[in-house]
Amino acid sequence: MKPTLKNLQDQIMVITGASSGIGLVTARMAAREGARLVLAARTEDALRQLADEINQAGGQAIYVVADVSQQADVQRISRAAIERFGGFDTWVNDAGVSIYGKVEDMPIDDMRKLFDTNVWGLIYGSLEAAKHLKMRGGAIVNIGSILSETTAILQTIYSASKHAVKGFTDGLRMELEMDGAPVAVSLVKPAAIDTPYTLNAKNYMDREPQHAPPAYAPDLVAEAILHCAENGQREVTVGGGGKMINAMSHYAPSLTDKFMEKVFSKQTKSNRPARPRSDNGLDHANARLKERGNYPGHAHETSIYTTATTHPLVAAAVLAGAGVGLAAWMNRSATATKKQNGQSA
Repeated sequence: MKPTLKNLQDQIMVITGASSGIGLVTARMAAREGARLVLAARTEDALRQLADEINQAGGQAIYVVADVSQQADVQRISRAAIERFGGFDTWVNDAGVSIYGKVEDMPIDDMRKLFDTNVWGLIYGSLEAAKHLKMRGGAIVNIGSILSETTAILQTIYSASKHAVKGFTDGLRMELEMDGAPVAVSLVKPAAIDTPYTLNAKNYMDREPQHAPPAYAPDLVAEAILHCAENGQREVTVGGGGKMINAMSHYAPSLTDKFMEKVFSKQTKSNRPARPRSDNGLDHANARLKERGNYPGHAHETSIYTTATTHPLVAAAVLAGAGVGLAAWMNRSATATKKQNGQSA
């Protein structure tokens, strides 16, 4: 059965991890499009401020303080959506945490905490969403990563969790299709995104972590999420740089390993000393309603590659326009060369 998807202005959308980074940008963008929102995260002050901001601007939003690593909390999110809005149409599993450093230096308990949020939290949300959406249709949008395909050195446990996210998302999609459920299941795979991700991670390195280039604006990920909510695209990779890394990992894995060991590992460490390890989002809630992080360079605000995969007609027009411009430039250059050589144009 074909998924039943609504326009954003007619949707009720659940967003986990809504108090920071990608989730925060997605919430604000969805509210501007008219979606009614159920916002979930661990930091109540940030959630309350965000809900007030959206409601005062004419939108509709409620919030639920929840730790997605706890199944009972995830069930409360669903109940709140049903009690306030009668249900929901899209569930976005965005909540996530990270750890930087060598796995030999990390306590096993920290690794388990990460998997409890990134994997089990996403599984709880997906199953709660599937149970509800099988009856009315809608979309499940899971946030993976380009690290669902490749492993980033010094982010090994996070990479492993995102591999698991892809495996679960693909399996859930197939099972719902097999059952004829009118539910679209999408996996959004961001490249490096300039969010507080690096600042909230628990850090076992001697320097403060930062993204290796290129990095992209969180708005691009939010646009991809909302595109999937309306169109149900199977997968979207956000950022051409991320697609290149995945291609390199697929076709030249040994070369990719060397790149990670010799180059990426150095790019991941900033020139700033590490902050106190206790200042992290793994052990406790610390979202501050911030969209951007500490990326030292210019974050790309556009991605031709992502536009091409989500809006192929627009991308074709852009590329056609670029081709016409290139042809005109080449013609002018040829004409100028002829004139310089004393030839008739």
